[in-house]
Amino acid sequence: MGDLRQIAFYGKGGIGKSTTSQNTLAALAEMGQRILIVGCDPKADSTRLILHAKAQDTILSLAAEAGTVEDLELDEVMRTGYRDIRCVESGGPEPGVGCAGRGVITSINFLEEEGAYEGIDYVSYDVLGDVVCGGFAMPIRENKAQEIYIVMSGEMMAMYAANNISKGILKYANSGGVRLGGLVCNERQTDKELELAEALAAKLGTTLIHFVPRDNIVQHAELRRMTVMEYAPESKQADEYRTLAQKIHANAGKGIIPTPITMDELEDLLLEHGVMKQIDESMVGKTAGEAVA
Repeated sequence: MGDLRQIAFYGKGGIGKSTTSQNTLAALAEMGQRILIVGCDPKADSTRLILHAKAQDTILSLAAEAGTVEDLELDEVMRTGYRDIRCVESGGPEPGVGCAGRGVITSINFLEEEGAYEGIDYVSYDVLGDVVCGGFAMPIRENKAQEIYIVMSGEMMAMYAANNISKGILKYANSGGVRLGGLVCNERQTDKELELAEALAAKLGTTLIHFVPRDNIVQHAELRRMTVMEYAPESKQADEYRTLAQKIHANAGKGIIPTPITMDELEDLLLEHGVMKQIDESMVGKTAGEAVA
């Protein structure tokens, strides 16, 4: 198990994290890598494009039906999809009840005990990262995810989340082996997006691993519950994911301990690139209520 790469994709909800991760992992599988995806997002949508399914039954929901997680068998929770990628969803508690982290760590421990990590080259955790609460930091805290890739865009809240996730990595970097592998910018076509992504990466002491251009073919593939890699393997977008996969594959052992910035520094970064000014100008003449709406 020494050569197993334990990576995680973190990022703000709605940023395209699960889509980016599944396409990248499909590209890694195309390169001959053996992959296990452990979905740690309560939406349980981390494997749907690989499995061509709406949502996979989660370990937590199956454990609730069975009585305890100990009553489950590995083949009940793990399904195999595109290019033999193994897929598991940890699931989460009912909204407002309990902590998502408990499900994540229960699931990971169960998978380890049942031998799910044997005979694979990559295990990838797909984690919601709006708030790095104790629960969603679980793969980092428990020293499971060694290499974190943050999916972000040039939008302020996506950058804010990326910086917050970096704070979480910094907190556990010394007690464990977790490192920031780099940023992945999923283009939203906002102003100065590439420059902002590169500037934030520089501030955090890391690199912008790849800038994934926006392409409607991604939505076309998603409607069919497929990755672009499977739906349109000859497309330019499929090549973008191949490039990202190759960069991640070549990035072994190159992760860093990030240097997060303050909220003021983040706003200064946006100001430097003229983005805050544009945001402010767009608000001029609106009432506070309209601005919020």
